[in-house]
Amino acid sequence: MTVRNLQASQIEQFQNAGFLVMPGVLSADLCAQVRHAITTDLASRQGPAEFEADVGYPGAPTDRDGAGGDTPRRLLQAYARNDSLKSIAQHPALAAWLKVLLDSTQPMLSQSHHNCVMTKHPGYSSATLWHQDIRYWSFARPELISAWFALGPEDETNGALQVIPASHKHSIDRSRLDSALFLRPELAANRSMIESAQVVNLNPGDLLLFHCRLFHAAGQNRSQRVKLSPVFTYHAEDNYPIPGTRSEQFPSIGL
Repeated sequence: MTVRNLQASQIEQFQNAGFLVMPGVLSADLCAQVRHAITTDLASRQGPAEFEADVGYPGAPTDRDGAGGDTPRRLLQAYARNDSLKSIAQHPALAAWLKVLLDSTQPMLSQSHHNCVMTKHPGYSSATLWHQDIRYWSFARPELISAWFALGPEDETNGALQVIPASHKHSIDRSRLDSALFLRPELAANRSMIESAQVVNLNPGDLLLFHCRLFHAAGQNRSQRVKLSPVFTYHAEDNYPIPGTRSEQFPSIGL
């Protein structure tokens, strides 16, 4: 895909809504190849990884020694794990879009944020409450884009991502967030936002792009199959991580 192929209406949608779904970016063969690589790492508990019990979100096991305590939530450092994950992180269609949406001749992949495979298991998966990723990241400008790849169907039954359209444009006072920086649902101003949310249904091979200021959440996996979603985050070459923060823990990689 080249820049000439990009549709003005899709660019406008991303700018206005804060997210965009690109259907069928990955072939069925590539989806199967990436799934195989991921399930191999899951079977051997190949680290580094974050476990559901580590986060304490709703529905998570209470501790690592209890029932479901060994359920992975994320396989970390996805880019460096294998060539299959590296290839989708550098996918030509993704690179072309990022150049336009980030207004950058050299999009950079952050190895410090996301850069993981979200693994949502039946039975012990947790729910993630409403948040903006940029509240946990430290860059010169709040202008990063995450790329979420669907390797299988994603919908409400297996904990698909939910988004609040156009929330990347909202100015949210700190008092509307709890101590973990999630939206407080008991507040009327937040309830009206949450009521406008929508589930992002994805088919295998689809790519979801979303702005780092977009409020998003995800439910539990109530299906019978593990949901696997590689996620990578990108920034422009002149949007530097702030020195001394977690955002500069690992060097970014140019596409």
